[in-house]
Amino acid sequence: MLPQKRAGRPRWVSEETIRSWVEFLKYRVIGAEMDKGILFKILLYVILINVAFIYIKPILYMVTTMVKDAKNILDPTVIWVPKSLYFGHLAEATRLLNYVKSFMISVSLSAAVSVLQIFSCAVAGYAFARLDFPLKNLWTVLLLFTFIMPPQVIILPSIMLFKGFGWMDTVLPMVVPALFGHGLKGAMFVIIYRSFYSNLPKELDEAARMDGANGVKLFFRVMFPLSKSAIVVVLLFSIVWNWNDFYLPSIFMFTAQNVPLSITLARLAAELKLAAGAGEMTVYGESIKMAAAFLIIFPLLIVYFFAQRWFIEGVERTGLVE
Repeated sequence: MLPQKRAGRPRWVSEETIRSWVEFLKYRVIGAEMDKGILFKILLYVILINVAFIYIKPILYMVTTMVKDAKNILDPTVIWVPKSLYFGHLAEATRLLNYVKSFMISVSLSAAVSVLQIFSCAVAGYAFARLDFPLKNLWTVLLLFTFIMPPQVIILPSIMLFKGFGWMDTVLPMVVPALFGHGLKGAMFVIIYRSFYSNLPKELDEAARMDGANGVKLFFRVMFPLSKSAIVVVLLFSIVWNWNDFYLPSIFMFTAQNVPLSITLARLAAELKLAAGAGEMTVYGESIKMAAAFLIIFPLLIVYFFAQRWFIEGVERTGLVE
């Protein structure tokens, strides 16, 4: 009979080595807690990279398309990285957009609405959070209703109202409502301020009133200076949404000559489509549209690049992450 081999671990593997490998797999790879192991981190990074690529892909396509010349556009082997760079499309898009004038109109409109919403929505949010007034619960419900109600529901009465005022083809239908805490996404900004002021301690109100401060002084000297994080969030949201908004300017300024960039981009796309339908075939149409889109979003990228730290801190402190 052949001698049987003894089952078990090899002699060169010690118990201490086995114990160290078990601890490595348990605490480093798998993790004593689910969110501490290497496997969880790898899975997390894979998900984050895929989600980030979904948002970055359109920007990469826009940038690579706008720098392609005719040779690269007609070459089927060139998909993402062009073999040569051509920046003439940016100059052509600047001319077609009437960029300088439209840029100043967009900046003026976004700045005016955002500054007005910072103050008016702060006052409304403070009232909902800290003051008692008749039918407060009813007004809170109506505030939430205006937040979830689409603007298309009230656009026809708004057109009739502003047409009666003689405000059509001007920026007044978008600027004046912001003075009263309304405007684009005004209800959301009121809710942001309300959430922020609700989390402040009540002792601030009591201490200020003991010093003789009334409601107005309490707001402007205590509450509003403390709401810097909420101000940053409202400011950036308002600027971005008013800069990119196409619906309201297209309704109230559809026959105006001087319009913001969102309208000039739509007119540019319509002109290129009309030219293509008339038989004026050109290989540069897509590249010009991508260059025009890049010129519009580039200022927002610059703003976010410098303000991202304050924006993230403001979102956390205002409770939006909850």
